[in-house]
Amino acid sequence: MSRRPRDRQAECRALKAAAGRLLNGTPLHSKTGRLTVSELVREAGVRRDIAYGDHKDLLEEFQARVRAQNHIPTMAQKLTQQVTDLKTKLADTTVALAAERTTTAALRKLVAELDLELHAAREGSAPVPIAHLPARRRRPAPGP
Repeated sequence: MSRRPRDRQAECRALKAAAGRLLNGTPLHSKTGRLTVSELVREAGVRRDIAYGDHKDLLEEFQARVRAQNHIPTMAQKLTQQVTDLKTKLADTTVALAAERTTTAALRKLVAELDLELHAAREGSAPVPIAHLPARRRRPAPGP
């Protein structure tokens, strides 16, 4: 039985492409997406002994890039920022909703009181003090 010859250049390209995908946070074969040499080897689809034997320089380069990136993939950084923005937006919306609920409760109460006054006034059963609203002011027409 003869083995098929290894393509060192294809292995090198696979490791470089896998490193790029992991650092960008878009792995194809890694289940965790962690920035480790084990995940790099798994992502590249290269045997571990080959990676450590013939491509140790690429593994060290990957580890240096990981350290330079503070162990946080670019995609994870983007997602973290997006989560922070959404939390801020949610907090603002929650405050606005609470204000709207307060206003709505006051308006419901006012409508109920006005309905009772109107009903009593139509029935004429009891003298109900009705508060008259001031006349609406009209704006003067703009002059030439």
